Amino acid sequence: MVDLKDNRKKIEEYKARAKELVSKMTLEEKCHQMLHWAPAIERLGVKSYNWWNEALHGVARAGVATVFPQAIGLAASFDQDLMEIIGDAISTEGRAKFNVQQKYGDTDIYKGLTFWSPNVNIFRDPRWGRGHETYGEDPYLTSRLAVRYINGLQGHNSDYLKAAACAKHFAVHSGPEDLRHSFNAVASRKDMAETYLPAFEACVKEAGVETVMGAYNRTNGEPCCGSEFLLKKTLREKWGFDGHVVSDCWAIKDFHENHKVTEGPLESVALAVNMGCDLNCGHIFLYLEEAVKRGLISEEKITRAVERLFTTRMKLGLFDEPDKVPYNTLSYEIVDSEEMSRLNLEVAKKTLVLLKNENNLLPLDKKKIKSIGVIGPNANNRRALIGNYEGTASRYITVLEGIQDYLGDEVRVYYSEGCHLHKKKVQDLGMENDRISEVKAVCEMSDVIIACMGLDSGLEGEEGDQGNQYASGDKPDLNLPGLQEEVLKTICSFGKPVVLVLLCGSALAVNWAQDNVPAILLGWYPGAQGGRAIAEVLFGEYAPEGRLPITFYRSSEDLPEFTDYSMENRTYRYMKTKPLYPFGYGLSYVDFKIDNVKLDTDIVTEKGIDISLDVTNTGGMKARDTVQVYVKAEREGTPNAQLKAFAKVELEPEQTKTVRLHLGLEAFGLCDDDGKRWVETGGYSIFVGDMQPDERSFELTGKAPVRIYVQAKERFKLEDIID
Repeated sequence: MVDLKDNRKKIEEYKARAKELVSKMTLEEKCHQMLHWAPAIERLGVKSYNWWNEALHGVARAGVATVFPQAIGLAASFDQDLMEIIGDAISTEGRAKFNVQQKYGDTDIYKGLTFWSPNVNIFRDPRWGRGHETYGEDPYLTSRLAVRYINGLQGHNSDYLKAAACAKHFAVHSGPEDLRHSFNAVASRKDMAETYLPAFEACVKEAGVETVMGAYNRTNGEPCCGSEFLLKKTLREKWGFDGHVVSDCWAIKDFHENHKVTEGPLESVALAVNMGCDLNCGHIFLYLEEAVKRGLISEEKITRAVERLFTTRMKLGLFDEPDKVPYNTLSYEIVDSEEMSRLNLEVAKKTLVLLKNENNLLPLDKKKIKSIGVIGPNANNRRALIGNYEGTASRYITVLEGIQDYLGDEVRVYYSEGCHLHKKKVQDLGMENDRISEVKAVCEMSDVIIACMGLDSGLEGEEGDQGNQYASGDKPDLNLPGLQEEVLKTICSFGKPVVLVLLCGSALAVNWAQDNVPAILLGWYPGAQGGRAIAEVLFGEYAPEGRLPITFYRSSEDLPEFTDYSMENRTYRYMKTKPLYPFGYGLSYVDFKIDNVKLDTDIVTEKGIDISLDVTNTGGMKARDTVQVYVKAEREGTPNAQLKAFAKVELEPEQTKTVRLHLGLEAFGLCDDDGKRWVETGGYSIFVGDMQPDERSFELTGKAPVRIYVQAKERFKLEDIID
């Protein structure tokens, strides 16, 4: 079946219908439709509609819905098919909720079908509080996962969108949070083309994303929600974007209040609309009518913007007879159903990353354990399950609860909070480290100890989110906060087997733990079923398969200034120091052997290169490997080897499967200083394995990917991301 994004005839029909409807509106009516809380126009049969809705990892902020793992955890799955399944599940729940909301006349905020997700900004600095909303630090991985997530959200019907997705925040946006309303992100054309824009381009050109949201900051001097370079020259003219653009919330008033690029609200709204912003999250577009009357904006541009907005509503079937739209039959019974719960559990298990497993401590054998201690501020912390932009689960299963449920009455489970997540004491009237005697008692009584440390969305998140301990939402450093490491050292001093479970959304410099704790499992913010998933992995019901979509640094001292948007020495692609844990890294309970790697040619041509390889599970349980292919241009001044293909492969014990991957010509391309993309003549190394080809990955795994040398005998010009 042809997707709606490819059904030009149907899209033109919707455009024509939108044009006819908008032609009947007054200027005042049109201007009000450009607010996120668009009012009804009863004389034209137009219902009120609130455009603001969220679906970062589930339908958010509108009551009960399935709370999947946070986006950074989903990225750790390295699973494109899974991303589309998740997107489809979320839009199914979104439609089911929308249907009952419409039935009962509820058109409030967070009750529409326009989901402002995914966040495809590049997680360039681990201190950024909103990094856990993203798919990590790599533009290729981000692009592949975002495209499939959008496909799932928007659906594959030839006549209607299931929901409207939104690629945000366009562009060059990744902190600092407390400066975002006034900050000017300076990025070279090379970095723009190689790092900051490719994911947005993929969302537009491949996924047909319906919406793009501008960022708060300026990029190279222009406010993103009123940027000629971003919105006109790149998004509309270069990429041919045909949907609508929405501002980030209250971002347009920053033009005059903080960026100081306009004199006041009239000039700000005029700049935004003239550059192509169609929808205002906020209230400042109430000035639009006056701006038109003063000649700052033409009414034609208002009309065009409103036509785009109503085209989206037409695509969603909001102006068609109910029985024509297949999604109107989705029943509320699917929301928070057992089917969704099972999917959520499976997803959560696929996101977990095993960082260390000395002497195969994991998986634990419950038959050999009489007592187990669960210690730490994240052991029973619901907030550490969900991240931000979350929905409401009907049940949350923390790590403690997951272990208790799994073990039942067979093993005694002792528990201590251990310490506060970031303060020096749990009780305000207590002494510092007021749970340490309890920690020691639990350690003494336990055969094995699970230490649950890390962060939650009160420590990393968006500026202004209620409860962010550091106000801005960014982290001041990469250390475990408060007394967590001190408590961890006390736990380890008892000489018992210790497993560290980290719940967090970003990199932490857990250097002491890597040197002293025998097993470390990274759980991210694993969703409402997270505790059950972690318990099942800890006890061997499932082999961990996640891979790091970000680099774990040894210290914030290894990083450039937070405000420096140059990619030099940032992320695995450009860093010069050795990381604690590298991008693409993750262990399993089994070993995988990769051999018989073959290329169909050793010459780079316009057809690209086809790769085949055999993967064998040499262990004793079913498991999934993540095949990764990296490309390195073997000439001076080029980036480190970069991810250019990946695939998941599921294998029974001793089973071998052949995996085939394709490297397109673009996999060998790099940008010059002008942002032009070329495949230069010369040699290229292709690395095929289940990790990146860096020294630290070899140290941690004792393995290295297969390296094959190929040549480009002629120079190729690739299509440019920017002009």
